[in-house]
Amino acid sequence: SLVGTIDQEPALLVLERAPFPTSEDYLASISSSLAQLRNLGANDIYHWYMAQSGGSRDRKDDEFHADLKINLICPCTDKHVKKYSKQGVRFVTETPSIYKDHVRPLMQTNRDQGRLNWVFNILDGKTEVEDVIFRTKPWDVPGQAEDDKEGFLLLPDLNWDRKTLDALHLLALVERRDLWSLRDLRKKHIAWLKKMKEHLLDAATETYPSIERDQIKLYVHYQPTYHHLHIHIVHVALEAGATQATGKAVGLESIFETLEVMDGGNEDGMDRLSMSYTLGEASELWE
Repeated sequence: SLVGTIDQEPALLVLERAPFPTSEDYLASISSSLAQLRNLGANDIYHWYMAQSGGSRDRKDDEFHADLKINLICPCTDKHVKKYSKQGVRFVTETPSIYKDHVRPLMQTNRDQGRLNWVFNILDGKTEVEDVIFRTKPWDVPGQAEDDKEGFLLLPDLNWDRKTLDALHLLALVERRDLWSLRDLRKKHIAWLKKMKEHLLDAATETYPSIERDQIKLYVHYQPTYHHLHIHIVHVALEAGATQATGKAVGLESIFETLEVMDGGNEDGMDRLSMSYTLGEASELWE
């Protein structure tokens, strides 16, 4: 927004992005209209760029103002094409029995097919090493139980430009590999979740000192894009798009508060609850 005057009267100009054109002619011309392209990184078949459209191709680095975020998947599969194609969206309720009989087996199949190898490559320091913003000290020791492991690393979310702090969006990948989604969280994990919250807030504010703890939101997605527990860390001023919408984002505090009031023993957890969320008609779960 801009504050100024028009005919000596105070005026406020608010700029918003118009809907992205979807005509075939426009989409076919995009690649030739890109003036500058900046590589954000790559992992396996995934590549990410920030781009500036229109204008001169000879601008200096400090004149680069991205207006497009580009994700390239190559080689892609039919599943990728379905995921990013226009499709209907449903709001569904996943009962504990649906999770046990249909969702959990699909998670297992995806892991068995190696779909999480790119995540494990990051955790093992094989890829995206230069993109890791913060990594915990080696608190975990050989032979330590998974429930006691508190290690994690922070990466910039692919939709963050890595400069605008009011739009901060980080991802925390936990080192432990026994937690696939919030469905795996149980009453025995309450203390671990609270420790993780403090560790994540400390890491974010130490890395970006101008941001205070009460300017940060922590949440997880259900259903997540990939089934290895990861926590979103965002600035409260970040515009709430689909990534923070009802039916997608679940606050970290809400999770451990739910577990605290839940009846049962240490092994009872989020897999006992019905979960409602949005689901695309082309997704594996809907099919």
